[in-house]
Amino acid sequence: MNFQELLRNRYSVRAYKPDPIEPFLLKQVLIAAQYAPTAANRQPFKLIVINTEGIQEQINAIYDRDWFAGAPIIVCACGIPNLGWMRADGKSYIDIDIAIVMDHLSLAAADLGLGTCWVASFNVQAARDFLRLPTRVEPIVLMSLGYPADIPVPKVRKPLDELIYYEYWEGG
Repeated sequence: MNFQELLRNRYSVRAYKPDPIEPFLLKQVLIAAQYAPTAANRQPFKLIVINTEGIQEQINAIYDRDWFAGAPIIVCACGIPNLGWMRADGKSYIDIDIAIVMDHLSLAAADLGLGTCWVASFNVQAARDFLRLPTRVEPIVLMSLGYPADIPVPKVRKPLDELIYYEYWEGG
């Protein structure tokens, strides 16, 4: 599929087949994350790849949705704030860097026939404890990864003219 089709066809998967992900495909998805642009190319992140087989109870303690623990892989994107770039006014770009990394990962997965779902509302302390994260590392987002077992619903998006201004701010 071409890139425009990929953008339109990718969706948040909430049911997964139990089939394991082939190591070659997993590596391709992780390489896509590796090549994501980050501010000043600092790459202030680590990805933790978690095989969920046999640890669904621990995964549910982090995010209590059966469909989530049913994915064969969970990826936790962790930011390392002291390594990230900051704008002159003090704004940290680490969350933006992680978002770009995970977007690359999810698009690569969709291109390979895999599904993902981004999860930001999780039990941070449970994730910290389970992953044995040092205090200097922040778990920012979790993403399920596997072969979809559901059917996507049609996407609803705002019209383009409600999202775009040209040259300057035009609204209230």
